[in-house]
Amino acid sequence: MSSTHRPGKRGRRTVARHGELSSPSPVGFVLKLLAVIVAVVAVSGVGVAAYATYDLTASFADDAVELQGQKSVPPDIGAIEGGVDILLVGTDECEEQYAYLFGARCTGADAGGQLNDVNMLVHISDNPRRVTVVSFPRDLMLGLPSCTREDGSTSSATSKSQINEAWGRGGLSCVARTISDLSGQNIPLAAKVSFGNVINITDAIGGVDVCIGNGGIKDKYTGINWPAGPRTIQGVEALQFLRTRHGLENGSDLARISNQQQYMSSLARKLVSDEVLSDPATLYKLATTAVDNITPSKSLTNPMTLVQIALAVKDVPFEDIVFVQYPVLTDPADVNRVVPDYDSAEKLWEALAANEPLEVTHDQDLTGGVIVADPPQTETPVDPVPTTEPTEGATPAPSETAVALPNNIPGQNAAQQTCSAGNVRANG
Repeated sequence: MSSTHRPGKRGRRTVARHGELSSPSPVGFVLKLLAVIVAVVAVSGVGVAAYATYDLTASFADDAVELQGQKSVPPDIGAIEGGVDILLVGTDECEEQYAYLFGARCTGADAGGQLNDVNMLVHISDNPRRVTVVSFPRDLMLGLPSCTREDGSTSSATSKSQINEAWGRGGLSCVARTISDLSGQNIPLAAKVSFGNVINITDAIGGVDVCIGNGGIKDKYTGINWPAGPRTIQGVEALQFLRTRHGLENGSDLARISNQQQYMSSLARKLVSDEVLSDPATLYKLATTAVDNITPSKSLTNPMTLVQIALAVKDVPFEDIVFVQYPVLTDPADVNRVVPDYDSAEKLWEALAANEPLEVTHDQDLTGGVIVADPPQTETPVDPVPTTEPTEGATPAPSETAVALPNNIPGQNAAQQTCSAGNVRANG
């Protein structure tokens, strides 16, 4: 990688190193993975009338998309057997009420189009269950497949294009086909949400708590001028936070991915809190908001499939939920773009195929997007917790030796807390 995508440490940090969190509840974890899955499971789980779940899933299917070239997941009454992959796509379409935040993107000739700027492949393994979320950079250059557009026309395959052009060449199905070809994974399930939709979902739970590190974030392109420290974001601030790139330590798209992963982890913590899980009204609001703001694949509209996914992930502890970035190299033709590092990626796919636990060796403090944080220090010493035998029914810790991922695969597990690596130098 060139210096464009390999930042160094700088300035004083306002946070320290590392903190662990307890495992999430079943409903909370599903919510973190896919808002609509959470919505349906949460609504049914807290005793809201059964007809509500039916109505939600029925309306959810209205705009569903058929995925081309992917094998289906057969419905069953139990958890999904074997591994399964779910694609989550975030688009930057110029929604009228938020277009002013996108600057030139929403004033030029391309204002009417959509780009798949966030591409996350969620891999759920089997026996033991683990979850790995692989994010693909929007600046990744690769060949795109031939895809069928909504009007029935066909786009031609390309030898080299930016990955975020896939949506415009065939929608959700084309993005799934592109990621499937690159990863070698079958993708039977997929869903799309726009950045504006994220605002609505964030507001439905009363905002998400994030952490701003270094001396703060200042980004004229998204309108952010935030000081260092904790911050609850909702409304337009959620979109600003997810889109900021220039406000981060090295200003790269790879740094933005790390920062977006902080948001996902923070969202998970909010969703498993009593503030959300113990409030049926909040859960139902989240469910209806998710249904109104997410476009799913047809395979994801089957209520039984949603239940299967929930059963598959309900006991996965935070330390076995790993967020990673797809490994890349600087594009020889353009230092502002990246190309696949197939050798490093193969090690990742092999580890997932063998269902081996993953160890991220890349230092989070070097991503330029986040820095690792410690929980607040307490003045009163806490006695060490005595070692006890695991309680019956508890999820045991993995016994296998973790596979050390190549150093150019940044990431973290969901038990770690991070702060945004802001671009403002801390005083002193």
